[in-house]
Amino acid sequence: MATARQVLCLSAFLSLPHARAEPIRYSVAEEAERGSVVANVAEDAGLAPAQLSARRARLASEDGRQHFRLDRGTGRLVVAERLDREELCGQAGTCTLPFELLLANPLQFFRVEVAVEDINDHSPVFPEEQVTFTIPERSDPGSRFPLEGARDLDVGSNSIQAYSIAPENEYFAVSFGSRVKGKKYVELVLEKALDREEQAEVAFSLIATDGGSPPRSGTTQIHIVVLDVNDNAPIFTQELYIAQVLENAPEGSVVLSVMASDRDVGVNGDIAYQFSQAVGQSPSAFAIDPTSGEIKLTKPLDFEAAENHELSVRATDGGGLSAICKVLVEVVDVNDNAPELVVSSFSSPLPENALPGTVVALFTVRDRDAGANGKISCALEDQLLFSLRPAYKNYYELVTVSALDREETARYILTVTAADAGSPPLTMTQTFTVDVSDVNDNAPVFNQTSYTMYVRENNVPTALVGAVSASDADVGPNAKVTYFLAPAHSAERPPCSCISVNSENGHVFVLRPLDYEQVRQIEVLVSASDAGSPPLRANVTVRLVVVDENDNVPLVLHPAQDSSPPSNELVPMSAEAGYLVTKVVAVDADSGQNSWLSYHLLRATDPGLFAVGAQSGEVRLRRPVTERDAVKQKLVVLVRDNGRPPLSATAVLSVLLLNDFSDVRLRHSSLATEDEGGSLTTYLIISLVFVSLLFLASTAAFIAHKVCKRKELKGGHVLYGTGNLQSSLADAAPAGTLPHAYCYEISLTTGSGNSEFKFLKPILPSLPPQHCATGGGTDDEQDFPRGPITAEDVAPDNPGMPSAEQFNSLSFNYIVLPVPLKKDCHPMYGNGLSGKPARRRAASQRPGAAVAACGCERRCWLTIGRKAGGGRRSNGEPASEPRGCEVRARSSAAGASRAGLLGGRLGGRSAATAVTRRPAPVGRGASGQLPPGFAMAERGGRWGRRERALLWCVLAAAWEAAWGQLRYAVPEEMPKGSFVGDVAKDLGLQLPALRDRGVRVLSEGRTQYFPLHGKTGHLVTAERIDREQLCESVQQCVLRCEVIVEGEMKVYGIEVEVTDINDNAPSFREAEKELRMGETTAPGSRFPLARAHDPDAGPNSVQSYELSDDEHFSLAVQAGPGGDQRPELVLAKALDREEASCHELVLRASDGGEPARTGTARIRVAVLDANDNAPVFSQAEYTVRVPEDVPVGSALVTLTATDADDGLNGDVKYSYQTVSVKASQIFQLDAGTGAITLLRSLDFEEGDSYELEVQANDGGALSDTAKVAIAVTDVNDNAPELRVSSALSAISEDAPSGTVVALLHVQDRDSGANGEERCSIAESLPFRLEKSFAEYYRVVTARELDREEVAEYNVTVRAADGGSPALRSSAVLALRVLDVNGNAPVFAEARYSARLPENNAAGALVLTVRAADADWGQNARVRYRLSEGRVRGAPLSSYVSVQAETGALYALRSFDYEEVREVGLWVRAEDGGAPALSSNVSVRLVIVDENDNAPQVLYPPAAPAPAPGAGWAGVELAPRSAEPGALVAKVVAVDADAGQNAWLSYELAKATEPGLFRVGLHSGEVRTARAVAERDAPRQRLVVLVRDRGQPPRSATATLGIALVDGFPDAFLQLNHAPAGRPQQQPQAGEEDLLTAYLIASLGCVSSLFLLSVLAFSAAKLCKARLRARLSPRSARCYADGDFATGGADVAGTGTLSAAYRYEACLTTGSGSSQFQFLRPVLPSPQSSAEAGAGKDEEPLCGSQPAGEREANPRSTAPPPVQPPDWPAGRRVHA
Repeated sequence: MATARQVLCLSAFLSLPHARAEPIRYSVAEEAERGSVVANVAEDAGLAPAQLSARRARLASEDGRQHFRLDRGTGRLVVAERLDREELCGQAGTCTLPFELLLANPLQFFRVEVAVEDINDHSPVFPEEQVTFTIPERSDPGSRFPLEGARDLDVGSNSIQAYSIAPENEYFAVSFGSRVKGKKYVELVLEKALDREEQAEVAFSLIATDGGSPPRSGTTQIHIVVLDVNDNAPIFTQELYIAQVLENAPEGSVVLSVMASDRDVGVNGDIAYQFSQAVGQSPSAFAIDPTSGEIKLTKPLDFEAAENHELSVRATDGGGLSAICKVLVEVVDVNDNAPELVVSSFSSPLPENALPGTVVALFTVRDRDAGANGKISCALEDQLLFSLRPAYKNYYELVTVSALDREETARYILTVTAADAGSPPLTMTQTFTVDVSDVNDNAPVFNQTSYTMYVRENNVPTALVGAVSASDADVGPNAKVTYFLAPAHSAERPPCSCISVNSENGHVFVLRPLDYEQVRQIEVLVSASDAGSPPLRANVTVRLVVVDENDNVPLVLHPAQDSSPPSNELVPMSAEAGYLVTKVVAVDADSGQNSWLSYHLLRATDPGLFAVGAQSGEVRLRRPVTERDAVKQKLVVLVRDNGRPPLSATAVLSVLLLNDFSDVRLRHSSLATEDEGGSLTTYLIISLVFVSLLFLASTAAFIAHKVCKRKELKGGHVLYGTGNLQSSLADAAPAGTLPHAYCYEISLTTGSGNSEFKFLKPILPSLPPQHCATGGGTDDEQDFPRGPITAEDVAPDNPGMPSAEQFNSLSFNYIVLPVPLKKDCHPMYGNGLSGKPARRRAASQRPGAAVAACGCERRCWLTIGRKAGGGRRSNGEPASEPRGCEVRARSSAAGASRAGLLGGRLGGRSAATAVTRRPAPVGRGASGQLPPGFAMAERGGRWGRRERALLWCVLAAAWEAAWGQLRYAVPEEMPKGSFVGDVAKDLGLQLPALRDRGVRVLSEGRTQYFPLHGKTGHLVTAERIDREQLCESVQQCVLRCEVIVEGEMKVYGIEVEVTDINDNAPSFREAEKELRMGETTAPGSRFPLARAHDPDAGPNSVQSYELSDDEHFSLAVQAGPGGDQRPELVLAKALDREEASCHELVLRASDGGEPARTGTARIRVAVLDANDNAPVFSQAEYTVRVPEDVPVGSALVTLTATDADDGLNGDVKYSYQTVSVKASQIFQLDAGTGAITLLRSLDFEEGDSYELEVQANDGGALSDTAKVAIAVTDVNDNAPELRVSSALSAISEDAPSGTVVALLHVQDRDSGANGEERCSIAESLPFRLEKSFAEYYRVVTARELDREEVAEYNVTVRAADGGSPALRSSAVLALRVLDVNGNAPVFAEARYSARLPENNAAGALVLTVRAADADWGQNARVRYRLSEGRVRGAPLSSYVSVQAETGALYALRSFDYEEVREVGLWVRAEDGGAPALSSNVSVRLVIVDENDNAPQVLYPPAAPAPAPGAGWAGVELAPRSAEPGALVAKVVAVDADAGQNAWLSYELAKATEPGLFRVGLHSGEVRTARAVAERDAPRQRLVVLVRDRGQPPRSATATLGIALVDGFPDAFLQLNHAPAGRPQQQPQAGEEDLLTAYLIASLGCVSSLFLLSVLAFSAAKLCKARLRARLSPRSARCYADGDFATGGADVAGTGTLSAAYRYEACLTTGSGSSQFQFLRPVLPSPQSSAEAGAGKDEEPLCGSQPAGEREANPRSTAPPPVQPPDWPAGRRVHA
């Protein structure tokens, strides 16, 4: 009903005509109180007061603010709130407030306008409370200074009418009035000239008065500051300032402050300080504050560099006038320099046997400080072995006091402290590290008195068992310890050949395996020797204990385990438990727990019958013998020791169980027959294994032979053998582990390309270095030492092994024995055995050359001796010549592979003449001449004594002069090498002594200015010397140095004075200087100028100044307090800036040198301007038009004012003179450029024009004024304002067409075409827009509405203006359509169907039906219910139910597919309208089957359990003759389920014989899978599994009994008499025969394969032999060792190898090897006496002697040939 009434009222309002066209106008004074009556509007509108209430009269304004209120009872218009005209209308001339009077029933309105009249409620207000003017004191009377006027918000007569000054003064008056267009101005007028000295400031008040009644006024304070003119120069308080500063004053310390005063003020009185020029040096160490005049340090001062600093400070005011004062800074010395210690000479290391008083170091000390701070004292800290001794002036010597001991202290760290006498004293320390060199005075000391080492027996060869360690207190070579085995203490004790000691690290090795059963302990003596001269040694005993290993298996003594048939132990059948049957007896060769034996029964025919004693080995009965025990019992007893791992043996026992003796014979014969079959099988197995192993071993040997042969082919056919060299061949046995000659024998055939020795790694461990035999030749022959070659040295994989090239590069000396050669014997010389012919002389004279054995049929000796350092002979005498090792090579025609001896000894005592190349002694040159020093030593010491005596005389004569001070003088800038003085002559030193005594010059500083010429003894200049650089502020420049004679540790002082020359021109600190002078400066004014600086001294310094010609200036030179010249610039004529703004002058300074040097400086005088010109605007008035949409920040106009003055006086600044508050918030004036920019956006509707007054001021307070008029043009920047006055929120969908929906008001603030508005609405909507009155529109329905089609409308009303581009606005009306129930519910589907598994849970959700209603609210609320029905006679509601709200259908009970398979029902949906509407839908429920029934077996039926002893019932009979696939039975089963749940499959789950029967998968038929065999059991039991296809599947089983019969009797027997549950055993006859046959066949196959392999290998060998016979044989020339006698040794050596350690090698023609390869042997030669000699048909070797000659000459080392007794003649032996 309320909505209907609103629609009727709105329709009636829109249908009424207008009451009147003209508005009703009233006026009211502002600030009227609330409730004040304006007028009776009802009476003026012709309305009765009663109609106002009846027609709901109300007031409506455009802006929505209610300034007035309508009294409906009386019809009066009263003030609703306080009115402020200035707030509502600003400065507008008229202020009108429009609004409408609205009446309803019928709709009518009246337009009312109320004018607000102004009252004098505001006082004049100045923009600033105080205004300050700066006016020069020379401003002319009549000058005007614009002011910004006061503002009064009132209008008309209430605005400002007059201005006045209070109190009045004689200097200023006020002037005000109106300019063009009525713009008012206010100015101050200067009536009398100002004088700053009389009055510096003027202050008064400016009063503005309005025309109100009573009048109001406003006041601002005017402050006039009188500007000064620069007519006074600065004046310092002192002409000379003196300050003292410590040299350690930190950076930034204040030295002093200079102060100058200026009577002027402002800029003219601001004084700036700066350095003018330093006297004699740069002021870079000082900085002056330009404002305060404080002089501070920029870096620390140094008293030693300069004792005082003279500065010149200039004070300049802002007008360019200046003054100068002098500052003298005296530097006070502090102890800031620590003493400096410079080492002149230092000797380290010192031998520990140095004598006391030996000079270790010579050093000098100095201190740069002065006075007590420079006095130095030196001390040596905490040393009793060293002391300090003064030498010369500040030189000290560090000497030894007592003898040194390196073992006690190897290094001395001496600290010398130099301290000055300052407070606090400063010190400097110098550390001398004196190393004491070693002397071999300590023998090696073992870390234990004796060593005990353990090794397990059966050790691997070269096993490391421990190490001995000895230390030597010495260092270097004296501390290098070498270990070796010392000879045995007793001559009867044989040397041990199984132990070796590494000479480098003392590791002890066992060379061969040891057996605890043979050797249990070994003692040897190990020596440790150092490398000193003479060497010192120490001995220690090493005891090697052999630890037993479990390496022997137990040996069974009884019963015998040989090949004889075992004996049988007899046991009576009546024996009781514990009866002793026999005893197993065994022993173990090991000891300790390794020999503890235990016995265990490993196997037995009846394990429970016998027991074996674990410790005794007794075999006893565990229980009595019974009848069921086998007659023959076989026992295997395991005998195990207690070792780790344990070893064991077995004993086999045969035991016969008998009643009497006859039973023994009977049993024995039957059992023997049984054993024959078992023995045959055993023998066959053993034979098969043996033949297989033999075949595998042959194959492996063949492959290994091939691999080794291939390696031999790659190595050049190297063969190994041993010569006939006995172990006692050496003359003297060396000390070490190798007791005899350690030799290699090499045989080379013709064409072998060997050119190098290559020592390859032997199989033995790293042996200690063994020495070769010491040569014992005559004095003319070279004595060669034993060359130490360790196993590491000859190992190819050792990183330290010398390569072949390194070995050949060693320097050797050679001794060549000349022998007669045949024509085909070519001596071969060169570096190695290269085989190249050369002259013997060249080979013997060239160091490093090697001589190879010739390839002839004669014996020739080759001896290679390596150079070595000094050593000692075998007899203990020092060896004066180098020694080395030698290699001997021999060749024979037999081609036997015996050659070379490394480490042997040359027979120096041989009768054969030896041509020996004697090496040059140590220290000689290539020509054999000695250096001069050594030559003098050889001639004797006579010349040396005379020279020393003469030198002592000269030194004694010049001793007094030597300690004096030498002084020289040299001009500066002398070239390098210029003569300074003859130091040698002045000191009395001879020229040879300069070289011999190490005389040198040492300067105090780091730079060496004067070196000493070594040949002439003159002191010369080392470089050009600049006096000014070295002694900048010192008049006399003296350089000091010392001459040090290192041989005598003496010092002489020298002073060199550097004299000055005129090499520097005067220079000014600033090449260009600028001075500023005002054009009002009085003539005669003086301005100090910068002084010139000349580094030279005396007459070469600055002497005079000159100034270039200028009529305005002259030069005056004043004498300073110190006699220095100070130039000053004097103004001779007044300056005029308009004539010349600057003057260029040149100041010249000249020194007194010959020729004179000059320096210039340019002076630029800038004339400062006076402020005598006021700024002038380019236009008196600026007019600009701008659109209101101009962006913020845009420049609207730029004002330009110019000033003819310069500098600060010509700097124009712009400011507002008169501006309104509103304009000041919109426009901004740039004070520097005069540009007027926009602060915020313009709005034409708020203001269409603005007027401003701008004032331009220069730096001297002169100004000009200009007017700016800004006109704002309108743009279309306001969109139409659309306001909804009245609107409906909801309308019924059955409302008639034309129903009013809303009333709208449209307004645009723009003017002209921009303010014309047009309204529109979308045509697709069922609404239209109609014009009502003036700017009012109404929205009505255009057709009937349908809520189901559109339930809600958002009606958008758009308003556009007529601008370009047009602006738009819109308003949205939200209208809701009310619903009417006209739609029934509609189901989502026409019918519903659902599937429900059987056995469902009660209350299970079946499905959900849904229905929708197009209506809204209650009309759209749908509820569901079931239609009545019955299922199997029961109500439908007992089976299913439906949820009324959601439509969910639930099953109320569990369904069974076998009972109910489908249910049909109807569901009704009904809405909540009135009347209610409904609809129905059918629902079909299908019950789905589940696999809930297991299969049921129909056949065979389940049989009851049989009674005990009953026959086998329910059995199917199957003939044994049935073929595969014969039907035996059929299993029949059914399933109550449907579909795949009822599909059945049959499987055979279990069977007595699974492979005999099969079951049909789908039929269930049981058939035979194969033919029935004899071994098949007669009774078969089958379990058949029946499974359906459900998920999860269900199953059942059926059991079938099947009897395999041949006929009815057999079937009867099987069914009634056969025992159940135990299958019959099948005969096992023939199995053993089958095994025997298999073994025989395997043995035959393996044997045949082995024979075929042997035949193939033999055939291949035969073919190769025939192929070699066809080829031409290679010529082989082998070089073999001679036949050495076994008894040629003088003394038998001792060591670990009892026999000679040799190799034999034979290389064929064309072998590609290029090196001798000493390959490792398998083991050392065990027996030298068994070595093979040359055949009888061999010719004698080259250089050999007959047997008689060898006997006659015992010194000959060539042994006689020996024929071994066991070998045939001419036989060659190869390894």
